[in-house]
Amino acid sequence: MRIAVTGSTGLIGTALTRSLRADGHDIVRLVRRPPQEARRYESAAAAGPGTGDGGAGGSASGSAQRPPSEVRWDPKGQYVQVEGLAGCDAVVHLAGAGVGDRRWTPAYKKELRDSRVLGTATLADALASLDEPPRTLIMGTAIGYYGDTGDRVVDESAPPGQGFLADLCQEWEEAAAAAEEAGIRTVHARTGLVVARDGGAWGRLFPLFKAGLGGRLGDGTQYWSHIALHDHIAALRHLLDDENLSGPFNLTAPEPVTNREVTAAMGRVLHRPTPFPVPAPVLKAALGEFAGDVLGSQRVVPRRLLDSGFEFAFPDIDDAVRAALR
Repeated sequence: MRIAVTGSTGLIGTALTRSLRADGHDIVRLVRRPPQEARRYESAAAAGPGTGDGGAGGSASGSAQRPPSEVRWDPKGQYVQVEGLAGCDAVVHLAGAGVGDRRWTPAYKKELRDSRVLGTATLADALASLDEPPRTLIMGTAIGYYGDTGDRVVDESAPPGQGFLADLCQEWEEAAAAAEEAGIRTVHARTGLVVARDGGAWGRLFPLFKAGLGGRLGDGTQYWSHIALHDHIAALRHLLDDENLSGPFNLTAPEPVTNREVTAAMGRVLHRPTPFPVPAPVLKAALGEFAGDVLGSQRVVPRRLLDSGFEFAFPDIDDAVRAALR
C-alpha cells in the first residue's frame, strides 16, 4: 500500500514507518518544512542544466514525475499539499505536541489543543476533498479520553471522563468528522503508556531506574495502562490491515498494573533497587497541573482489540520492559 504518515519522526512514527517499509509499503511523510523533492529541485536549478536526479544529462524534473515521498503540511496554518496525498491507500495520523514535554501553562495548553484538534481537522478536510480519498484513516489519540477511572475497569464502551486531557481527546476525535462523513474508514487508536527505552514517558524512566534512583510515584496505587512498543506497532498494523475495523480501539496491554507494580518490575528486570519514592507534593511542585494525570489512575483494557483477534507478544509488564531493553 501507499501510506501517508504524520508524526513520522516521533517514537511511534519512526517504528511504524520502519516496519511498513520493511514489508514493502510505500511511505509518504507529511512534513512542516519544504519536502525533499522540492529541495532537490531547487538545488538542481541553482546548479544549472545537466544536474539533478535524472542521471547524465537529466534534470530534477525526472524525479518530479515520481510520487512524492514527502508532502508539506502546516497543522496550525490549516494547510495540506493535497495533491501529494493522491493515490494513498491509507493515512496514519500521529502528530501532536508532547503532553508531558512542558508545564501546562495556558499557552502550552493551547499548543496541545491546536496541534491535535486543528491538525486533525486540517488533515480530515484535505482527505475528504480528494476525488478518490484513501480507504482508511488511523489516528492516534490517547486513553486520557477516559479521565481518572480509579480502580474501575473501562473499555471502549465507556464515556469520556473529566479534565483537560479528557476534553482534549474528545475534541481531537471529533475533529476527524469530515473524513468519516466522506466514507473513509476511521479508527481512533487510544494509546496507553508505551514501554520504550528511547522515547516517550517511559524513556525518561529508564535512566533513573538504571542509576538506582527509581521509585514509585505518589502512593503507587494508581493504575498505569501500558503497552510494549512492539505490540503497539503490531496493533496499528492490525488496524490498518483489517478493513472491517473502525471507531475507538484501546492500545493497552490486557492487564493494567499499578505504578507500584511497574516500579517492582523495573527493579527486577534492571537488577536495581527502587528506594526513592516521589511524594505527591513533590510531583505537583515539579509538574504543575500535569501531576494530576501522573498520579491519576486509568485501568483501561483493550476489549475491542482482543475481540478482533489481535494477540499480544508482550502482555506482561516484565516482558514489556525486557522487550524495550532489546
